[in-house]
Amino acid sequence: MDSFTPCWKSARRSVPLLVVAVCLLIVPAAEVQAQVLPAEITQLKLERSDDGVFLTAQVQFELSAAVEDAVFKGISVYFVAEAQLLRDRWYWYDKKLATKTRRWRLSYHPLTRRWRVSVIQDASAGSNSGVALIQNFESLRDAIASLSRSMSHWKIAEAAEVDPEARHNVDFSFKLDLSELPRPFQIGILGQNEWTVSVAKNQRLTPEALK
Repeated sequence: MDSFTPCWKSARRSVPLLVVAVCLLIVPAAEVQAQVLPAEITQLKLERSDDGVFLTAQVQFELSAAVEDAVFKGISVYFVAEAQLLRDRWYWYDKKLATKTRRWRLSYHPLTRRWRVSVIQDASAGSNSGVALIQNFESLRDAIASLSRSMSHWKIAEAAEVDPEARHNVDFSFKLDLSELPRPFQIGILGQNEWTVSVAKNQRLTPEALK
């Protein structure tokens, strides 16, 4: 961590953001070569009621040392989950019936020494619109755990969008959205596995779920 101090202090005064990104990316060789733990979907449940189709998911993941250090230094990172309801078509690609997206912003506040997670319900209108919930946590582990909890009974489609006579499935994905990072920072992390958090799964909407 000592090697970051000169770069970071100067960056706060006058150094452009590109130099800040370079400073943050200078990590010890042991950290660069460290194994990146893959993300895993530990639960994916679909339910349908008179109110619509609901998804409950839990994703287990950890941030690499590079991502954690960047957040600690003031770079907010965004995660995005997407759920698509599809209807089977034997003669063509499955028809997309509904798409829902949910985003989270993870940041660190040095004055309070707390990690903050902002849940953004409607991501279609921009990364900072539709903020529905802001929570503060004492540890990064608790902040990450809150992401999965906020994907409980998530409404992804209206009941009228499901045809009782057809077969349906849901594409679910979760990832660290690198497009939300400052542009100079995006250039510096191209091709770095330490910044990859991505997982996806397709699941059938079974008759049991259509009750």
